[in-house]
Amino acid sequence: MSSFFSLPALLGGLLIGLSAAIYFLFLGRVMGVSGILGNLLSRCGLTSWRLLFVVGVIISPWIYSLIAPLPVPEITNNKILLIVAGLLVGVGAALSSGCTSGHSICGISRLSPTSVVVTMIFMVAGGIAVFFVKHLLGL
Repeated sequence: MSSFFSLPALLGGLLIGLSAAIYFLFLGRVMGVSGILGNLLSRCGLTSWRLLFVVGVIISPWIYSLIAPLPVPEITNNKILLIVAGLLVGVGAALSSGCTSGHSICGISRLSPTSVVVTMIFMVAGGIAVFFVKHLLGL
């Protein structure tokens, strides 16, 4: 078995953890992207920090590509299936009262039993979905 180590993945994980900790320290809230985006889109939620957060999430890959250019993957999957999958993730985030970033990164670090259970459900449901789409539907 070969060893795998990725410095960019390690640095990315550290930056995500650091940003979640800073967010919690300064705002006293869990950093969940779906909540930040949802509140940004609500009528009274437009605040500069939410807008900057969402803009940062959107432009970060572009900035990283300038520093360390990587080949751009071609999307060959069914576009309708990708859109439906994205919508289902949004529905799941709403049903679980938070997204994967809120529960998995912030909730587990706070030792929230709900976040541990929800994260396990995310993982199992994701595995079942991949099996279903790949092996049963053949997509």
